[in-house]
Amino acid sequence: MLPITICDGQRELAVFDKLKARAGEVDAQVTAVVQGIIADVRARGDAALRDYARKFDHCELNSLEVPREQITAAYDACEPKLKAALHAAVENIRAFHERQKQQSWFTTQENGAMLGQTVRGLHRVGVYVPAGTAPLPSSVLMNVLPARIAGVGEIILCTPPWQGKASEAILAAAHIAGVDRVFLLGGAPAMTAMAHGTESVPMVDKIVGPANIYGATAKRLLYGVVDIDMIAGPSEILIVADESAKPAWLAADLLSQAEHDILAGCVLLSTSQKNAEETVIELEKQLAALPRRDIATQALRDNGAILVCENLQQAMDYANQYAPEHLELCVQNPLELLGDVHNAGSIFLGHYTPESVGDYYAGTNHVLPTGGTPRFFSPLSVDDFVKKTQFVYYTREALAAAKDDIAAIAQAEQLQAHGNAAIIRFM
Repeated sequence: MLPITICDGQRELAVFDKLKARAGEVDAQVTAVVQGIIADVRARGDAALRDYARKFDHCELNSLEVPREQITAAYDACEPKLKAALHAAVENIRAFHERQKQQSWFTTQENGAMLGQTVRGLHRVGVYVPAGTAPLPSSVLMNVLPARIAGVGEIILCTPPWQGKASEAILAAAHIAGVDRVFLLGGAPAMTAMAHGTESVPMVDKIVGPANIYGATAKRLLYGVVDIDMIAGPSEILIVADESAKPAWLAADLLSQAEHDILAGCVLLSTSQKNAEETVIELEKQLAALPRRDIATQALRDNGAILVCENLQQAMDYANQYAPEHLELCVQNPLELLGDVHNAGSIFLGHYTPESVGDYYAGTNHVLPTGGTPRFFSPLSVDDFVKKTQFVYYTREALAAAKDDIAAIAQAEQLQAHGNAAIIRFM
């Protein structure tokens, strides 16, 4: 199911070439379908949204918006244990993201000039929460709370029908997080409605949240009409482990990603061949009891790998090349390796920090870059929901001191009017 490769400087290269190709190319057929949906929703608005709900979600929508009373009722009916867990997670997520807030600032100079930057929340943000194979209330919290902390004026949420209606778990989470409006819309139609607006759905400034390939492609095509967070692909985990790691725990952590999607990436880099072999045995044992074992089995078979590395430094080098969404350091002294991590979406340190801690509870965000993009993308944060505007104020004295320099640079660029705008004030 999951062959073990012993690193010798050659054999592992072919494995990594396959693994690093996971981001894939844009599917031309999917793009063509999504372009048609975008054009249709732009032309027909709500009527198109209802048609697509009927076609894709097998749902007849009398109203695209979920009534406020239904959202409140879902919260009231939420199972007490889940409700308590969501509230606890909210406190942790809020505490973590509050530290990311930036303030507006300004500075003055002796000649009276003033420079500064204002930081303010976006006017309206659209959050997409998928519910294709299962409802994801945690995604509501992770996307909405940073936006609230940033000071976003209005937050709308789109989610597809779950078993013919809005997921009560998602509605309960929306109530807790403070979502303003919820629409029962999925995929590319939802993305288009939020980007361009329809009779019922207001136009937003930014769209955030994960989606399937059609929704993600729509986000890519709509970027520029609206801002987006990132183009996220299938989930992935890479674990670096030494001989102190427990194979049963390693297997459980790999499966926590494998059950997401048949395209999920699951990689173990171990310095112990014995642990690697025992992890394979544990995977087979735990898979037998897993409800989503068919999905997990295919993910492991198609996108999984176990490599036995010569030492931790080699493992860290390969981890940085892979640039995983989730990086677990299941080693004796994880903090010693933290400085060696250059490319990862989120890092989980030690034997008692499975990635599900970050997915649901600790407070770090679970909306993370995938497909190798942690090389240049960051996790979702408060920064994603603000815009910064700079300002400058010059006095006569300040401009007098600068005008000749401005004119010199303008002349070098053959833009005489730029220079004249400064010089004319002293003629």
